[in-house]
Amino acid sequence: MNLVNKRVLITRSRAQADEFAAALLAEGAEPIFFPVIEIIPLQDFAAFDQALQQLDGYDWLILTSVHGVHAFFQRLEILDIKKIPASLKIAVVGSKTSQSLLAHGLSADHVPDEYTAGGLFAGLNDDISGKHFLLLQSDLARTVLADQLRSAGGLVDQIVAYQNIAGPADADGLEALRSGVDIVTFTSPSTVKNFVDVLRENGLDPLNLAGAPIFACIGPVTKKAAEDSGFRDLVVPNEHTIAGLVQALGDLVLS
Repeated sequence: MNLVNKRVLITRSRAQADEFAAALLAEGAEPIFFPVIEIIPLQDFAAFDQALQQLDGYDWLILTSVHGVHAFFQRLEILDIKKIPASLKIAVVGSKTSQSLLAHGLSADHVPDEYTAGGLFAGLNDDISGKHFLLLQSDLARTVLADQLRSAGGLVDQIVAYQNIAGPADADGLEALRSGVDIVTFTSPSTVKNFVDVLRENGLDPLNLAGAPIFACIGPVTKKAAEDSGFRDLVVPNEHTIAGLVQALGDLVLS
């Protein structure tokens, strides 16, 4: 009820937007698709494949997104790797990543309460020194987690599993932004950067949009990226999920 008739811009990839849109529709909002990122396969799988063929040399596999899970199992199938070593522990960031892993028949050994790299690191603190980690990320991923693990004595192979590229500007989304939206949502640092780039390329000032929309970020890492780009008064949910973001927006509109 709190979001009734609010126009909410979704900047995440179109392949990931349906769940978010459904949650907004359930609250009476009008979701507007404006995907500014696309997830695409690697052009060169050599390093990725080599790591997968040596899984028995790792103590921990770390998956930080649903995309990483998909890429992992897709390459296992292509390489005809039927099983992963029983000794390999798996850590994931986020409930959706955990659910995606479960869909492939595996459960995570560690899911941090706080869905951030810092939260994951804190939970592994007693099982890092001397351990070998395989960290699968996008080509744009930050090195924070890898650096933290190495500083604690871990051996880390930070492998690119998929690419994150800027999506083409959506004409309907641009028109909506020109006429005015109520809320703009960011679900990763990449959505922030690409949103800013796309708008400026199309003659819009992302910091001075029609209707003075509210800007909302799914978590603290995305918030930091938004603040670095000049956005202020950002909404960030306590629970860093789509459900948490929708709830936070509903509460804000109500107030």
